[in-house]
Amino acid sequence: MHQLSGIDASFLYLETPRSPMHIGGVYIFAPPAGSSMTFEVFKRYIESRLHLFKTFRQKIMFSPLGLGHPYWVDDEDFNLTNHLFHIALPKPAGKKELMEASAQSFSRLLDRSKPLWEITFVEGLSGMEGVPENAWAMISKVHHAAIDGASGAEMMAAILNLTPQSEEIPAPYPWQPEKVPTQMELLTNNAWQILDVPVEVGKFAVDTVKNSVGTLIEAFANVVQTPPMPFTAPQSAMNITITASRTFAGVELPLKEIKQIKNAVGGVTVNDAVLAICAGALRSYWKRKGDLPAKSMVAMCPISVRTEEQRQDMGNQVSAMLVSLATQEEDAFKRLLLISESSQGSKVYSKAIRANELMNFVPSTLASLGSRLYVSMRLAEMHSPFYNLVITNVPGPPASLYLQGSRLITHFGTAPVLDGLGLLIVVFSYHDKLSVAITSTREIIPSATELEQDFVASFQELYEETVIKAVKR
Repeated sequence: MHQLSGIDASFLYLETPRSPMHIGGVYIFAPPAGSSMTFEVFKRYIESRLHLFKTFRQKIMFSPLGLGHPYWVDDEDFNLTNHLFHIALPKPAGKKELMEASAQSFSRLLDRSKPLWEITFVEGLSGMEGVPENAWAMISKVHHAAIDGASGAEMMAAILNLTPQSEEIPAPYPWQPEKVPTQMELLTNNAWQILDVPVEVGKFAVDTVKNSVGTLIEAFANVVQTPPMPFTAPQSAMNITITASRTFAGVELPLKEIKQIKNAVGGVTVNDAVLAICAGALRSYWKRKGDLPAKSMVAMCPISVRTEEQRQDMGNQVSAMLVSLATQEEDAFKRLLLISESSQGSKVYSKAIRANELMNFVPSTLASLGSRLYVSMRLAEMHSPFYNLVITNVPGPPASLYLQGSRLITHFGTAPVLDGLGLLIVVFSYHDKLSVAITSTREIIPSATELEQDFVASFQELYEETVIKAVKR
């Protein structure tokens, strides 16, 4: 038995039929020449790896009377069939058809009575450019209450290999579910936790003061820019009440050239360059639609604070920083410098408060009620946005990954969008490419594929303004 943290539980409280709170992605594989992957082989392979990540066989158990956050308990009735699905796209199916099937999957809630994950095996990718005829894909969904971006990568590491050979990893012993706790046991556990709250709040307050003082000293010493504050982002077409109808698309960019952008401009990071590419794409798209805000858009960028000891842990270990995307700036080079300045300041100030622990001190009943009221009363439309969108950059492995001999060609990630925050961009580096995935809703971005070319154009413009002009100089 393991209790969810406040931030983990918040993803359950925020979930509605319009806002499924899962993360996941689309993985495209190429089997060895002359062979193919079947659903039966895929199912046996997944079954052989269930013991490597406990999330696979644990479900949610809510506390009695809502007096504490829910718990993860073993599912005594676990059945793999409830979590693996099989679809065949009508041939010739390409990237567009795969993304549309993925969007439909991402629009649906996971079943809370079972472990909160599912994988769909997809065959029929015969019309996808740059992909062999025998390619296949999988669409994954895992509830955000169970994992963040970093632990999600750990989950996929339980499935993927670094070599084409299928590595046998036998379970050390047959799986036996732990006894599910009684309601009285949960009530007793919650009572002891209530007694600990004053002590924990005191520790949190002391640590926050220490961190804040250290942050101010570092900020003054380095003369960093104060980051954007919550609720100061401009109103935009992205910040409205949403529906459950998802749109999903993705594009690949060359990682080597993005690193060249970083090297050509002193003091910027690869993440700064990625944010600048996103900013340029968003500026072009919304300007074309006539909805570009006069004030710079603000992005929330999650930061993993997961330690080495927490690599296999469930849940979310994240902080966050707010970054001005300088979308009011027309010049791509100047925009990059402004974003770099904003991100440096945000990194410093994000150390002041342990955002991943703050929700632990919000009573579960209050958090659940507040979430329901916020959604039902459409409060997202009654105040300035916390921020305009989320951009999350997850570093992946530089080497190829395999599943039962099939090589992973590319991966596009997704995460939740919700009322007032209807656009999310997931950036994932793998091998020599950077994948950029766009998740939104039909009322905000009817066709996410339209944004793909804006990202390509934004990358090309930034590369020209930095690397090419630096060579000419």
